[in-house]
Amino acid sequence: MLHYTGEMPATGRYAFKEGVILSYIDKAATGQAAAGPAQARGAEASELLDRVIASLEEDKAEDIAVMDIRGRSAMADYMVVCSGRSARQVTSIAEKLADRLKLRFHFTPRMEGRESGDWVLIDAGDVIVHVFRPEVREFYQLEKMWQGGGSEAPAGSSAGG
Repeated sequence: MLHYTGEMPATGRYAFKEGVILSYIDKAATGQAAAGPAQARGAEASELLDRVIASLEEDKAEDIAVMDIRGRSAMADYMVVCSGRSARQVTSIAEKLADRLKLRFHFTPRMEGRESGDWVLIDAGDVIVHVFRPEVREFYQLEKMWQGGGSEAPAGSSAGG
């Protein structure tokens, strides 16, 4: 059984875990389309970011921070960090965001951490979203890790893209 493990650093390659062995598939050689949900549906990162922020604001997410990580990470163009007041709100914010993106862009974002509700990660291709309970957000301080040497875009903007 193959399990998708994500895009590898080399452009156009995926790794699949087969037991303890990783197999690489070169998409260019097999003629497969470009990787990632955003590229597969042709959405612009800025439009995706705007939709993410609108969804978070609609669900009363707090302290929304948008970081432009283009050039610093191959995994996404933007990282969004926000808080919900309780585990229930964190889970609700994440699930509604995933539902809205599925309706608008016709793909299902990958989600991790939904069961605990402390920290939910939503991988929407060019935009990675972290929804935290405030205490957990303070503990991990992702903004500090990613702000060093880069620009932060205010929530509600498409960060010039």
